[in-house]
Amino acid sequence: MPQKEIAVPAYRMKWFYLVAVGYLLAAAYFITHEKFIGLLFPVAVLFLFFFLFSLDWVWLMAIAFTPLAVNLSDSEMGIGISLPSEPLMIGMLLVFTIKLFYERQYDWRIIRHPISLVILLQLAWMLLTSISSEIPLVSFKYLFSRLWFVVPFFFMAVLLLKNPRYIWRFLWAYTVPLVVVVIYSSIRHAQVGFNEEIGNSVMTPFYNDHTAYGAILALMIPAAFVLSFNSEFSKKSRIFALSLLLFLLVGLFLSYSRAAWIGSIAGLGVAVAVWLKIKFRFIFFGLAFVVGVFALFQHEILDRLEKNKQDSSANFVEHVRSISNISTDASNLERINRWQAAFRLAAERPLLGWGPGTYQFVYAPYQMSREKTIISTNAGDRGNSHSEYIGPMSEQGIPGMLIVVLLVGVVIYYGLEVRKKLADRRLRAISLASVVGLVTYFVHGFLNNFLDTDKLSVPVWTFIAILVALDVYHAASKTAQNGNQHLPE
Repeated sequence: MPQKEIAVPAYRMKWFYLVAVGYLLAAAYFITHEKFIGLLFPVAVLFLFFFLFSLDWVWLMAIAFTPLAVNLSDSEMGIGISLPSEPLMIGMLLVFTIKLFYERQYDWRIIRHPISLVILLQLAWMLLTSISSEIPLVSFKYLFSRLWFVVPFFFMAVLLLKNPRYIWRFLWAYTVPLVVVVIYSSIRHAQVGFNEEIGNSVMTPFYNDHTAYGAILALMIPAAFVLSFNSEFSKKSRIFALSLLLFLLVGLFLSYSRAAWIGSIAGLGVAVAVWLKIKFRFIFFGLAFVVGVFALFQHEILDRLEKNKQDSSANFVEHVRSISNISTDASNLERINRWQAAFRLAAERPLLGWGPGTYQFVYAPYQMSREKTIISTNAGDRGNSHSEYIGPMSEQGIPGMLIVVLLVGVVIYYGLEVRKKLADRRLRAISLASVVGLVTYFVHGFLNNFLDTDKLSVPVWTFIAILVALDVYHAASKTAQNGNQHLPE
């Protein structure tokens, strides 16, 4: 797909030379006067230049930094930030918002897209439930953090991803640093003999635990597969991408994340269903049937599961068997404890919930002593509801949970539909990889929730943005090609 080269405006080049000269003069002054702390000033000026005139490069830098970012938090003040990625995201949010108000230009086709409408509905509901929150300060902080994920990596990203080159740049920028983390974690894991228990933390300080680590690996593997077989790249690039894919697969196996394995199987199932040309409604009704069977026979199923005594293990087969152990496995039992507390919270405030981000601060009194485990806590310092669906139900009421379900549904539906409209096979491949990757996380989301972190929010919202960009700007490709017209750029 040929792309036009974009000429750099003369005024931007003048600003570039002016900032470059200023940077060199400031750096020389601070060095000669041995005020090395002052060297941060020229760096800040350089970043300011990128923010004002090359926001796309800031976007790519934030993506590349995310897998390697380290979270710094103060539990007493309730402050946490991921460095260096989140300051860049906050800057992008502010600069992009100011530009929107100043230029008053945005493609309304993006806003009118069903996926965008659901995202806006979700943000609006989060605002309403933040106002009625039990702890408004926590909720508005949570809402603001959601904005610095959604605005740069969805609303701004769709504009960038109109040019398919940015799709490939995003994939390379995220995958390569992620593989660096995989190599680092695997080396540390090997040093302890690939011990399963210690392996849950070998990915620190880049990831807090093995579940988030496994989730991102499952999410990125389909896209890495596309990179490995994209004929647009040279043979060397494809071989390099294939090596990245192998590292990701090894990392997924060594993550011992059962939720990530389940998500990967679900994603593979969707890919096979697409390959077999099974219609979306059959997939939907199949999932509804499974949920219905569980609802009707939940007592019999739970009774059967309680007979499983297999705990987590370094043995792969035993570890898989432990997935259904709700009798003695502490990890599984603690999830159920958190879910039960969330249900009780929702029962008390079914419409508006307790406020976004408040679960970990309010759930403790809603635990039952008989449901607590050896890893239970009343301090609210060991994670949250462990579900992307049940958590919003307790924090934003039943409508909040329904909006999440609606978002998942429209993303999968339009993601599969846009693939049918694309003529370029590379774009068809990346659209399917985006859907499959997102499915791995949406399924994983039944057991864990990480969309309040940069590690998962950046790729999840960007993959959703890819689907919208393809639908808005490239969905007419097949018609255009049949009419002997050029593909839109």
